[in-house]
Amino acid sequence: MTKHPVLVTGGAGYIGSHAVLALKDAGWPVCVIDNLVTGFRFAVPDGVPFYEGDIADAALVARIIAEQGVRAIMHFAGSVVVPESVENPLKYYSNNTAKSRALIEAAVTGGVPHFIFSSTAATYGIPEVSPVAEDCPQRPINPYGMSKLMTEAMLGDVARAHPINFCALRYFNVAGADPEGRTGQSTAGATHLIKVAVEAALGKRESVGVFGTDFDTPDGTGVRDYIHVSDLAAAHVLALEALIQQPQQSLTMNCGYGRGFSVLEVLDAVDRVTNRKIVRKLGGRRAGDPDSLISDNRRIKATLPWEPKYADLDTIVTHALAWERKLGELRAQ
Repeated sequence: MTKHPVLVTGGAGYIGSHAVLALKDAGWPVCVIDNLVTGFRFAVPDGVPFYEGDIADAALVARIIAEQGVRAIMHFAGSVVVPESVENPLKYYSNNTAKSRALIEAAVTGGVPHFIFSSTAATYGIPEVSPVAEDCPQRPINPYGMSKLMTEAMLGDVARAHPINFCALRYFNVAGADPEGRTGQSTAGATHLIKVAVEAALGKRESVGVFGTDFDTPDGTGVRDYIHVSDLAAAHVLALEALIQQPQQSLTMNCGYGRGFSVLEVLDAVDRVTNRKIVRKLGGRRAGDPDSLISDNRRIKATLPWEPKYADLDTIVTHALAWERKLGELRAQ
C-alpha cells in the first residue's frame, strides 16, 4: 500500500498527537493543523510539517492539501467538555459542527478521498442497553454529543454524493499516555477521571470528586469503558488502511475494550500504582450521567486487525502518571 500524506487536525492535542505518533511509527507521511487554543506546540514531533491555524480557514486548508499532497484527513480538532457544551452550545455547534462542515468541503474540493472522524459514545446519550452496539439509537443528551452526531450525518451524506469514504470512530473513555513518554494529556483543568486522579496523587489537587454513589452498579459509582489512547491511535491507522483498501465502503465503529470499571475501581488502581491514598469527596450525580457506558466492540474486532496492547487499568494509570510527572518537569523549565 502506497502511504500518501495524512493531515491530522488537532494534531497538537491529546488524542491527535498520539495519532501523529502512530502514523509516523507506521511510516505514514503526516502534517498537522492546530490553532493551539487547547493544543501544545511541543506535542507535535520535530520534522512534522505544522500549520498554526483554523480548520475553517478554507484557503489555508486548501494550501496544506496542495503543498503536502494530502490524500487522507484525520479530524480531531474540536471542543470536548460536556458541561461546557450545555452552558455554551453555540461554541460547540461552531467548533464541532460548522467547522467540520468547512473541513469536509475542503476535503471534497481538494480531492481528498479518505476521512477519519473522531466521534464519541456521547452520540448514544443514555443507552437502554450496555454494552452499546453501533446500531443502538443515537439520542444525545448534550450539545457535545449532538455536535458530533451532526458531523457523522454530514459525512454519510457527503460520502453518498462525492468520491470520498469515511470512518467515524466512537470513542468511549480515553485515558493514559504514550508509553515512551512522547506525549500525553496536557490540558490544564481537564475533567477526565484518570487525569484528575493522577493529578491528585501527585499533590496537584487536594481531592477527587465522586459524582454519584447510588448508580445501579456493583459499588454504586458510575461504570465506564476506559481505552488507552495509544490503542485508540493504532485503531485510526488501521481504519485508514481499511478505507484505502475498500474505497467504496465507509465505516462506523465503537472504540473501547468492551469492559468497564467503576469510579472507585479507577481510584483504587491509582492508589495501587502510586502506593498512596487519594482523598475522595463523595457527592451527588451530575445530570445525564448513565449508570454504565460500555462498548460492544465486536464490529471493530471483526473489521480491523486491531489487537489492543494496553488493555489493563493499572497500565493505563501507570502511563498517565508517568506523563503527569513529565508534564511537571516541562512546565518547570
